[in-house]
Amino acid sequence: MKILIVKVSALGDVVHALPVLPYVHSIYPDCEVDWLVEESFVPLLEGHQLINDVIVLHTKKWRKLPFLKMLQEFLAFVKCLRHKRYDYVFDIQGNSKSGLFTLLSKGRYKYGFDRSQVREWPNLLATNYKVSLAPSQRHVIQRSLAVVRAAFPDGDSSNPPDVGALLPVQPAAAAQVKRQLSQLNPGSAKLVVLHYGTTWKTKLWSLANWQQLAVKLVEQGDVVPLLTWGNNAEYQAATAIAEATEGKAVIWPRGTLPELVALLDRVNLVVGCDTGPIHIAAAVGTPTVSIFRVTDAQRNAPVGENHRFLQAPLSCSPCLRKECEKDAQCSVSICAADVYQTIKELMN
Repeated sequence: MKILIVKVSALGDVVHALPVLPYVHSIYPDCEVDWLVEESFVPLLEGHQLINDVIVLHTKKWRKLPFLKMLQEFLAFVKCLRHKRYDYVFDIQGNSKSGLFTLLSKGRYKYGFDRSQVREWPNLLATNYKVSLAPSQRHVIQRSLAVVRAAFPDGDSSNPPDVGALLPVQPAAAAQVKRQLSQLNPGSAKLVVLHYGTTWKTKLWSLANWQQLAVKLVEQGDVVPLLTWGNNAEYQAATAIAEATEGKAVIWPRGTLPELVALLDRVNLVVGCDTGPIHIAAAVGTPTVSIFRVTDAQRNAPVGENHRFLQAPLSCSPCLRKECEKDAQCSVSICAADVYQTIKELMN
């Protein structure tokens, strides 16, 4: 049995789709599952014990090439993609890009979302089995599993969405993080990752609130906040948060994606908005507290007894808007004291 999973981006979305792997292997333990994904997220999946081959998509690179060179590389990629004939192809992205590569792949049975669930209608041209979702299948993990369950209804459904341990921690990355933590020498203190950044401005929690939260954590005495970041703007925010704690919060050095996975596996708790590191933490089994504004926590947040979320109390939340006149008001609508109390309850 040969299966292709088409989930090309983004970081959190790829992590959300991981439960399809143990599900299909519960039915066909010896099946070969390949995964088509954008180049940026390949390190997340490499070495995964339930993935046979990670097929790398280079769309960002192709866009920068002269047209003829781009066409040449694209056709070479398609030739390699079509070299394998799959028994099943599952498009759990639902947009035009994923639809294109689902269409170009060789597979007898191609499953995807129906008209009411696809993100972009051209995706419908790529699949010959279109899956409807029940109102109860609201969470993004349940959505991905629904597409696979339509083909394989007899799989193991015993694991809830908070399955944990879905991501392998690479030994080299784990060793590097262990060395870094030993240099930090936290003793018996609890390690709490605070991740400020997100992909949308309207998902961000206010910097002032992050500063207040970090101060409350260091005042507790037995907590060391680790500030992770992914770009210059996030580094500047982490610097401002650390300064508010008089340097007691630690700005964690930016490493590779596998090293981020290893770090989130080692700490006691991760706090962030609707962003990749929160979902990675849940996938390795680390408790999380997540802050939701414009996106829907009931759809996206980690679930289970080790996870808590706070949704902005504004009547318009979640609005899914990337620009909003109420952005400043919304960004402070969840107070630092409430997040701190949620952290204390979960850690206790």
